[in-house]
Amino acid sequence: MLDALALRSLARACHPGPTVAVTTLTALLAAGAGHPWGSGALVTAAVGTGQLTIGWSNDLIDAGRDREVGRVDKPVARGDVSEREVWWAVAVAGVLCVAFSLACGVAAATVHLLLGVASGWAYNLGLKRTAWSAAPYAVAFGTLPAVVTLALPTPAWPAPWVMVAGALLGVGAHLLNALPDLTDDERTGVRGLPHRLGAGTVRWLAPVVLTVASAVALAGPQGRPAAWQWAAFGVCLGLAGVAVTARGKAPFVAAVGIAALDVVALVLSS
Repeated sequence: MLDALALRSLARACHPGPTVAVTTLTALLAAGAGHPWGSGALVTAAVGTGQLTIGWSNDLIDAGRDREVGRVDKPVARGDVSEREVWWAVAVAGVLCVAFSLACGVAAATVHLLLGVASGWAYNLGLKRTAWSAAPYAVAFGTLPAVVTLALPTPAWPAPWVMVAGALLGVGAHLLNALPDLTDDERTGVRGLPHRLGAGTVRWLAPVVLTVASAVALAGPQGRPAAWQWAAFGVCLGLAGVAVTARGKAPFVAAVGIAALDVVALVLSS
């Protein structure tokens, strides 16, 4: 039986920020796609449990490396929750993920398990150390809208521009996520794409990639863009300018703002 500290540590070890963000994005995409409440909740649960397995496995696989660089914010590395307990949590979440995914239909389950969840695990197991580290993010985010639409009562593929925008959003998220940990990662042999490019390049490349995603979301839908879409794109351009020219924490905050607007545009325009 887990005590209160272990439960809190287990929650922190799942990478709650990305897990909640991707699960929330799925719920918003489901609502935007016209899912009934039941099927929307089901596809959201499938993606959410899949994200739990990815987050927990990341901390388990990196526990030794995190101890080496003194990551006091990592519960598994600190020993606040045992690796055995986290592996059990991964197993339970994995079984639920497969069950929820299959309940969404074979097509949605195939895309989610073989492209979405498998991409996250491939990143954890080694791709994060290669020049292809952005590929799992591109695949997972690019196919997430398809998981949602293929789980509809009448399954359908999303428009290609939606998947392109999702893939670009994933690459931008990878660049932003890696930026704060570049030094610690390199000390332990992790040299993914952001590390090879260097912090200076990543600081301007991330907002550029996210702004391209904004442009795809603006130009992709049929018909003329609405006024709010032009306004959102204008704000993204302004934030991109801040991200490229400012110093301190402002570029990171601006890039996160672009990502947030991209999510809104993707949900409302798809």
